[in-house]
Amino acid sequence: MEEEVEELSPNQINGPSKVEVIPGSGQSSVIHRTLGDKQDSANCGKDSVKDQLSKSESTDGGEGRRMRELSQMVQGVWKTSSWWERYGIDWMIIGLASCLLPIGFLCLRSQSLFLCALGTVLHGLAYFVFTVKGGGHMASHRTLCQSRTWGKFWATFFVEVCSCVPAQAGEEGHVKLHHGYTNIIGLGDSSIWKAPYLSCLIYMFVAPLALPILTVFVGFKYVTQMPLVPGLRSLFWMIFGLCSHFHLLVHVSGLGYSSALGCMYLSRALLAVPFIHVNIFQHIGLPMFSASNRPRRLQLMTNAVLNLPRNPILDWTFGHSIISCHIEHHLFPHLSDHMCLKVKPLVSKYVHDHNLPYHEDTYMSRLHLFLSNYKELMVLAPPIAQLVEFH
Repeated sequence: MEEEVEELSPNQINGPSKVEVIPGSGQSSVIHRTLGDKQDSANCGKDSVKDQLSKSESTDGGEGRRMRELSQMVQGVWKTSSWWERYGIDWMIIGLASCLLPIGFLCLRSQSLFLCALGTVLHGLAYFVFTVKGGGHMASHRTLCQSRTWGKFWATFFVEVCSCVPAQAGEEGHVKLHHGYTNIIGLGDSSIWKAPYLSCLIYMFVAPLALPILTVFVGFKYVTQMPLVPGLRSLFWMIFGLCSHFHLLVHVSGLGYSSALGCMYLSRALLAVPFIHVNIFQHIGLPMFSASNRPRRLQLMTNAVLNLPRNPILDWTFGHSIISCHIEHHLFPHLSDHMCLKVKPLVSKYVHDHNLPYHEDTYMSRLHLFLSNYKELMVLAPPIAQLVEFH
């Protein structure tokens, strides 16, 4: 396992205004919340923020040692695991999702409304396995296989052909930015999922249904920002994916043009609502950090990431690393979904033994929190959190 761990700088406290103990963190850490200067934050470009981050790097033997120790323990589990555990189980799930496609095409040929609905649902489940489990996480993080060549191939297939997003843009935004700077305001703070001009109920239950259309427009927008040759290559695969799905529905299922477009939309919107919910539940509402004052990696990920309980449908379509093992995924993004699940007891025990927070909450509890505090969480700027470590 080639684990490249980015070391994050320890915090530097400049004078807190409010003290709040992190739930589940014991007595070893305290959060000091201060309101950041929104104007300075808005005017600070990403390049300058990254410069600030690199300048603020310093050594913290305790935190660095803990992260290295945990990494060695996880690496030991990885080394003793079989290929089936590392990759095979996840490929089996992707293979089963592939089997749903021909069944779905056959169901859509029927005149029965029930079978047509079933075919659309099967297509939707397969779509989210390919685009979220396969493309959104595993292919982007190159966790589907060890080969770099095959890893690039699967990233092109799952991200560009299936998801209609340039693989390069997905890796830049998700792997390098969100994972490298999780909950750092102005970088990886999940603000991409916020739409403050929408009301709570519209955002939570209606707006996600526009995701299939918005994804296509956003994907094409990314293409226009890429160099010519890579952009044309990504554009070709994105158009190829859309056209292939449309023509299969027309020529295999026998649907008319409008029915085929409707089926494409419905299948791609099937799990759009929980997809948006999961993306905001697991980071927004947790501590946010400024660019200049951020904890080291182990503290950052345990404070800024939350796990949801296991769910049979979401585990299968989105993957363990997005649902019940999100903390493990952020700590070790090069592990496959199943390996994140396998190391979860080890990571959880280590984190608890060292009095670090390990956030877990139910889907319904988070939904109630966001419905009750939508303005504070999704409209207003989040407060900055600064950690003080007591030894």
